[in-house]
Amino acid sequence: MLIERIEAIPLRMPLARPLKAGTVAITHRCTVLTRIYTKDGVMGECFNNNENTGQAEIIRIIHEEIAPRLLGKNAFHVEACWQAMHPITRDFLRDRRMAIRAMACVDAALWDTVGKALNVPLHRMWGGYRDEIPVVAMGAYYYPEDDLNNVAKEMASLREQGFAGCKLKIGAKTPQFDAERVRAARDGAGPGFWLMPDPNQGWTYEQALEFVGLVEPLDIRWLEEPCLWQNDRKDLARLRKNISIPICAGQSEITKAGCHALMEEGALDICNFDPSWGGGPTEWRKVAALAEAYGLPVLSHLEPQIGASLAASVSNGLCVEVMQESRDPLYHAYVENRPKIDKGMLKLSELPGWGLVLDKKVEAQLRA
Repeated sequence: MLIERIEAIPLRMPLARPLKAGTVAITHRCTVLTRIYTKDGVMGECFNNNENTGQAEIIRIIHEEIAPRLLGKNAFHVEACWQAMHPITRDFLRDRRMAIRAMACVDAALWDTVGKALNVPLHRMWGGYRDEIPVVAMGAYYYPEDDLNNVAKEMASLREQGFAGCKLKIGAKTPQFDAERVRAARDGAGPGFWLMPDPNQGWTYEQALEFVGLVEPLDIRWLEEPCLWQNDRKDLARLRKNISIPICAGQSEITKAGCHALMEEGALDICNFDPSWGGGPTEWRKVAALAEAYGLPVLSHLEPQIGASLAASVSNGLCVEVMQESRDPLYHAYVENRPKIDKGMLKLSELPGWGLVLDKKVEAQLRA
């Protein structure tokens, strides 16, 4: 299982219509496809990472900085490979996030290599806590013709499609305006459907507190990263002491140490860490262990081709996020064997590794 070659390929697909979340506008779905070839003939692959920008730098780092460190190493030694990559993050004159995301791409492909070599699905190899996992969508993005009826209809449609709930994009407008959007979502979804407002760090502490006062009667499953990034750890801890709705955070952290600091500060009830932004599945699993030690549930932000296996492998895995085709057309076009969603649950693949069957024609069309 000696690593012979590492290949990184940019894939880029425009959205049919630009989307607006609390603090970001999204025009494309971009990813990096990473393949690891071994001398034994086993090839592991995964696509993950990125949004609108940064692909070229991530791919350069993989080819020029990571590959020389890993060629000739045993792909089974995933932790050793991760540690061999980590020194590339120490260049303080560049954006460390690019190096960490490049690591995540290679780490995800390494795990697929191991799973395929052993002929075992990764969620089983990591513990196999369950073979299916609750699944939630993302929705209620802002449109120029923002209409409460459309928000209600979207939630009703997601429930009919089998989703357990939806993360609602808020935070770009006033707490009062967004509270009405959440109320419309509850009207459309009906009782029992998870609603998780997500301001994407869009509000001050005071605004977040005002918003919670308006939506507390609406059976909110959690509120995600409501406070501005500058002092979010302190503000989240202060907010958590004064509201009854659980706080979810962690996706903006890029290390296990960052998530640990949130836990130690008492700033969250649910940890949502992104393996593609934070060093890969190897780092995510360490975050999940930390969360378990603090008695907290954990989920994997975005990218169900990775997140489902991770969340299903641990006892404190809460759910997996699957974006609608309008938000992630690349996933829907590229993965031929997308898992079935039914009655709020996503059934995991029985195939080895990540269990992905990728459409090579779509790959050829999307190469950036």
